[in-house]
Amino acid sequence: MRRVVFNQKGGVGKSTITCNLAAVSAARGLSTLVVDLDPQANSTRYLLGEASKALELTMADFFEGLLSFRWNARKPENFVQSTPFADLHLLPAHGQLDELAGKLESRYKMYKLREALAGLTDFQAIYIDTPPALNFYTRSALIAADTCLIPFDCDDFSRQALYTLLDNVREIQADHNPDLQVEGIVVNQFQSRARLPRRLVDELRAEGLPVLEPYLSSSVKIRESHDQARPMIHLDAGHKLSREFQELFQRLNA
Repeated sequence: MRRVVFNQKGGVGKSTITCNLAAVSAARGLSTLVVDLDPQANSTRYLLGEASKALELTMADFFEGLLSFRWNARKPENFVQSTPFADLHLLPAHGQLDELAGKLESRYKMYKLREALAGLTDFQAIYIDTPPALNFYTRSALIAADTCLIPFDCDDFSRQALYTLLDNVREIQADHNPDLQVEGIVVNQFQSRARLPRRLVDELRAEGLPVLEPYLSSSVKIRESHDQARPMIHLDAGHKLSREFQELFQRLNA
């Protein structure tokens, strides 16, 4: 199963959701891969910490290799990095991805990620983190994925952006990946006592949109998780937010 976590709006928790669901997957014994396509490399830093500064091969090297023919081209598995967590691996991002995007798009390389991931048969679960934009990398991810998870912050700006996002996913389905499914909307940083979040979620449900439960709580604990480069299941498995990630994983894989 290949899942892309996608939203064109920044700051909605894409990397947090990607890495925590992947960490739960690996903790359950599944060989799991995180693919970081965001030049900001938040997932890469989250899973590797300081070690992310000394990487020799990243997704920038992979994509750069697509721009010129080489007899001894590296295989996709050569770019996979281990993490400190059992069964959890990473295709890391690099800031140079930004510089390559235009060249890759003009050469129509959007299907190459799908080909590469299809060849990584050792992994039972793949989670793809994407930039906060509809660009070459997000299109490549949507073409490569089986399903799409959409992080949603409970505010009106996020709601308006959601409809545009769903239209863009439908366009990718129609033109490039008819098997792609919107698996659900992941409500992030939910404050159960506040009226606006509850109202927005209820209205999305009333519209028939696939809002997933549980809703992920707003918690300062996630900052500690980022700072220590330890997903919640490894930082504090009994914490409410950690339990929510575990329950969400269970529902997605039921």
